[in-house]
Amino acid sequence: MLSYIIRRILYAIPIIIGVNVLTALLFFYVNKPDDMARKILGEKNVTPAAIENWKRDHGYNLPSFVNTEEEGVKRVTETIFFQKSVPLLWFDFGRSDRNNIDIGREIKTRMWPSLAISLPMFTAGLVINLFLAMMLAYYRATYIDMWGVVLAVVLMSVSTLFYIIGGQYILGKILRLFPISGYDTGLHAAKFLVLPVIIGIIASIGVGVRFYRTVFLEEINKDHIRTARAKGLTEGRVLFKHALKNAMIPVLTNVVVSIPFLFYGSLIMETFFAIPGLGNFTIDAIQSQDFAIVRSMVYLGSILYIIGLIITDISYTLVDPRVRFE
Repeated sequence: MLSYIIRRILYAIPIIIGVNVLTALLFFYVNKPDDMARKILGEKNVTPAAIENWKRDHGYNLPSFVNTEEEGVKRVTETIFFQKSVPLLWFDFGRSDRNNIDIGREIKTRMWPSLAISLPMFTAGLVINLFLAMMLAYYRATYIDMWGVVLAVVLMSVSTLFYIIGGQYILGKILRLFPISGYDTGLHAAKFLVLPVIIGIIASIGVGVRFYRTVFLEEINKDHIRTARAKGLTEGRVLFKHALKNAMIPVLTNVVVSIPFLFYGSLIMETFFAIPGLGNFTIDAIQSQDFAIVRSMVYLGSILYIIGLIITDISYTLVDPRVRFE
């Protein structure tokens, strides 16, 4: 197991470097520093001198990838790619292009509001979706199963914005059960998180129940489930003990996709509810054309996704003894 973990980490290193290079190409080749300066300074009435001053102040006056005016190692180090993208490999995110804030400090501060909204939403949503999916699988080919699937399709067909606006209007404005938006520190933040968590869980039920129901229906038709029934086990015991355990691999595979969003929170939720998390931070950076922040968040998201894949592969051996890594 240890050798497998080491190999997976070593395999991840070239992937991380490739993501870094690809991100640099997208941000520095497709989007030229002159274009970045115009978008930040304003499209109108921007003089060439102002553009050059901005590029010099923010380190964008160097060549993108190769500096032909330098000799030796400086041909590579005195470039935008090396000074802006290579430090990301050791999580030196630098400073914002627009207001010169420390991006690393902002990430450390904003990750906690994001986790505060995404962890309960993710955990409670997963439990509820698994339970409802197992109920539909238990009552398969009945009216409960049919209407449950219909309801799931209806829920997944409705936009998340509808749930957000509807929840804010009904639960926040009319019933006044929760604040519509805002955030506070410590335990006082809970009252601002309940409404977005509830809306996030409701919005995820349609997709989650449909997916997990399909997984369970496929699992209960396998030979080992038939054997368990032949031994006289009840359908509930077969479903909740044997089928659930053997269906954990596709469940874990689906869960890993959500791991980056545990740190990002929910981009839409944080924006509509004014929660100062990483999602809101990213949206604000996109709207203000602050590419240093956007570049850092793209790289951080790719790292989290790779870590999630490694954790998922390792967790396979815990839920399914048939999986072995040589």
